[in-house]
Amino acid sequence: MTARLTLVSHHLCPYVQRAAIALAEKGVLFERVDVDLADKPDWFKAISPLGKVPLLRVRRDGAEEVIFESAVILEFLEETEANPLHPADPLMRARHRAWIEFGSAILNAIGRFYSAADEAAFFKESNGLSEMFGRVEAELSARQGGPWFAGDRFSLVDAVYGPIFRYFDTFDRIVDFGILEGKPLVQAWRKALSERQSVKEAVTPGYPLRLHAFLRAKASYLSQMIRLQAIAVPQARSA
Repeated sequence: MTARLTLVSHHLCPYVQRAAIALAEKGVLFERVDVDLADKPDWFKAISPLGKVPLLRVRRDGAEEVIFESAVILEFLEETEANPLHPADPLMRARHRAWIEFGSAILNAIGRFYSAADEAAFFKESNGLSEMFGRVEAELSARQGGPWFAGDRFSLVDAVYGPIFRYFDTFDRIVDFGILEGKPLVQAWRKALSERQSVKEAVTPGYPLRLHAFLRAKASYLSQMIRLQAIAVPQARSA
């Protein structure tokens, strides 16, 4: 009997997005349910051991299992659904898994970047992110043509980095921080991912405004820049 899948989500979570991208790439029908992580419903707290998203609710033969943690969800989908996104070769598969972990480390660094409380911490995190993407640039230089991490074949690594680059769409509207500067392969990968249907549809049309509002509301150095920009732009237009 075919399983019925529900992806429990939050509208800004990049880890949810990677699961949504993988499901779309595999052509799997699923339901998506958003929760408010600032006011978690009781049913969510009961089934989420870590109190986080994503969750994948798997209903089959009248029973339900709940899978948590995005990396586990991605591996489950690889084992149970058609259209594999991992390489067949074990060594290459391990390499891809390692770069997925590196993508999670980049997301942690992005969180530190937009949460940095002062200028010194902000630019320290900016420099750290630039160095991390320098590592990605070097890795991409070893691939064999094509727009994706593995060349011509879209993989789970691509599903992970699509949501990462989406942050920079919003960052770039504030200031060009130069984090991706001098990294042409990274920038080409970012562009290709931004045009992929599964990546575009992993968020709702209101995502950019929601992310901008989230960043502005934080008590951070970046939020100060956003507020100052909002003051300066109307003045520039009226000049």
